[in-house]
Amino acid sequence: MKKEALLKSIADVGYNIGFGGRKHWATYDIVDKVPGLIGFASMAIGIFALIFDELSAKVPSATLLVLGVASLYISFYDHKKDQYESAARELTKLYESLRDLYREVDEITDEPLRAYQERLDSIRTKYYEVSLSKQILFSDWYAHYKFYWQYQIDWVDEQKHFRLFRDKLPLSLMFWVVVVATAAVVYLYRTNALPFMH
Repeated sequence: MKKEALLKSIADVGYNIGFGGRKHWATYDIVDKVPGLIGFASMAIGIFALIFDELSAKVPSATLLVLGVASLYISFYDHKKDQYESAARELTKLYESLRDLYREVDEITDEPLRAYQERLDSIRTKYYEVSLSKQILFSDWYAHYKFYWQYQIDWVDEQKHFRLFRDKLPLSLMFWVVVVATAAVVYLYRTNALPFMH
């Protein structure tokens, strides 16, 4: 394998491990923090409903019920929260090892690459051993934010050349944004809230 091909392979594995690690962190964050936020929001809305009659209406009540169901769904992952945190930490270490390997290979001029290839294979094997396959709903969207907007990925980007719409924004998120925006326009049009369209 030539140096350029090895650098590309390291970056490919780096992307998988880096994004996978962020996805594990995303699952951990959602399981750890969201139930508390839901509980606080429910309590706050319940208190303000004593003052503002609008908060006792059907829509806010239904919203609170949906949030309660979401909290129940999240609780199914709570018993594995420590496993997600442990896996995320290990994947972060593997990602940093890959970054160091990438920089080492990038600096060599005329040296056998076999030892570097073996290190890459070892890190890849460890990645498959550590990763948890089941992740919580919306962890993919959150992982996109954590990987592309919070993480140091410049060395991976040297090989992958990430683009905004192709890579950095989840396709499913863009789909739902379009669906919700279209539904909002149709609703506003039918309720005559958009007079300029009549």
